[in-house]
Amino acid sequence: MMKRALMSQGRPRGFTLIEVMVALVVLSIGLLGIGKLVLFSARANDSAYLRGQATAMAYEILDNMRSNRVTAMQAGYDTALATTPPNPGSCVEIVCTAATLANYDVYQWKTRLAAALPSGQGAVVTAGTPTTATITVQWDDAVAQSTFDPAGAPVGVAQPMTVVLETVL
Repeated sequence: MMKRALMSQGRPRGFTLIEVMVALVVLSIGLLGIGKLVLFSARANDSAYLRGQATAMAYEILDNMRSNRVTAMQAGYDTALATTPPNPGSCVEIVCTAATLANYDVYQWKTRLAAALPSGQGAVVTAGTPTTATITVQWDDAVAQSTFDPAGAPVGVAQPMTVVLETVL
């Protein structure tokens, strides 16, 4: 009698293959979403890191200018974005004049910009009374910008980002 009661309940209970497949599809979509979120976050972190490096380097040349203020006020540190200054030699081995020190500082700064930032460039312009220094740091942030604006320029097309620091010397 007991056997007959168990068999009369109908088909056995449990998961069907279709239910398992639907659960796997839902799980897969969720994991893809998490993967995209991690990618977006990593590129945003990279972009923020580059912006932080650019800001630190702008303050670095400003510190150099303030330590050699007279030469800086006479446009001794002025340089354009696309220029590469010649290597003035080392100021450690020889006695430097203020102008040589300015050339050395600009050369070292532009070398570090090119090494630390993708397509990193910098410019310094001094003008006015009181003397105002405008420091511009520019780099290519195409990878992060293609993530933030998918309708924008594709990866491989330069997306210059700029940090501008302006101060009175």
